[in-house]
Amino acid sequence: MIRIKITVFALTALSFSVWSSPIQRWVPNAQLVGESRYTYLFWNVYDIALFAPNGDWQSTQPFALTLTYLRDFTGEQIAQRSLREMQKQGLNDNIKGQQWLAAMQEIFPDVEKYQTLTGVLDEQGNSHFYFNSELVGSVDDPEFGKRFFNIWLGENTSEPKLRQELVRGGN
Repeated sequence: MIRIKITVFALTALSFSVWSSPIQRWVPNAQLVGESRYTYLFWNVYDIALFAPNGDWQSTQPFALTLTYLRDFTGEQIAQRSLREMQKQGLNDNIKGQQWLAAMQEIFPDVEKYQTLTGVLDEQGNSHFYFNSELVGSVDDPEFGKRFFNIWLGENTSEPKLRQELVRGGN
């Protein structure tokens, strides 16, 4: 069963500071592991950064990904693309996929250029999402967390170069 917690988010453009962010709440001694820019064709889409304890990413330990968007997207677009990427990596349970899509549609806000979404995977494998450092929702389902973050960090990611820049030798 998927439990979703939704928090109303403020639509204020807050400056994003890792050191005063929710990353420190969930990731002990969070340090930057790697960062990259995702570009599709000739469009810059977002800058992405991975934070882990002591800068040592392990898929079984808490970590955070920040995406600072360089274009405007609706939350619906982000949710739909996330589900497609999960399916590319082997998610073939349509019922679960639709449940996760509904959760993401409720959680992900519309973003404008330079706004940040942060996803955190906690010690239990649950996912927490922040919009400009404000909690917008959580999904208490470790399978969701693994599949969602594998969009960028999994061995079968559609962007292996980006993954390598993020994990820099982590496993």
